[in-house]
Amino acid sequence: MEDQSKKGIEGTSLDLASNRHGNLVSASSDENLKDIFHQIRTSKKPAVINYGASWCHVCSQILPTFCQLSSKFPKLSFIYADIDECPDTTQHIRYTPTFHFYRDGERVDEMFGAGEERLHDRLWLQS
Repeated sequence: MEDQSKKGIEGTSLDLASNRHGNLVSASSDENLKDIFHQIRTSKKPAVINYGASWCHVCSQILPTFCQLSSKFPKLSFIYADIDECPDTTQHIRYTPTFHFYRDGERVDEMFGAGEERLHDRLWLQS
């Protein structure tokens, strides 16, 4: 029997760009997202988290761009977190998509909604 319960980016059924640098991960559970937060705080590597939802039309429109940008900014960690798969750790998210930007282990910026140029510019500032 085929597994129909793919999570995260794989569960979107979108045709997404491959991540050449391995700097794109998907949080598949609250526990997984907590581990990612811990890595962000301890590694102090710049990161961006894309909070989205599989049912959100705007999220599915920006996700392919998010994946493509992960290859343009190899020094940044890119994380996709579906709010339905991580309900406890994402309960503070009120709008999808929401992007949180981290530098030196601290959240330094956020962006609400899509916008390829806005997202690119914010990533450029953080990298």
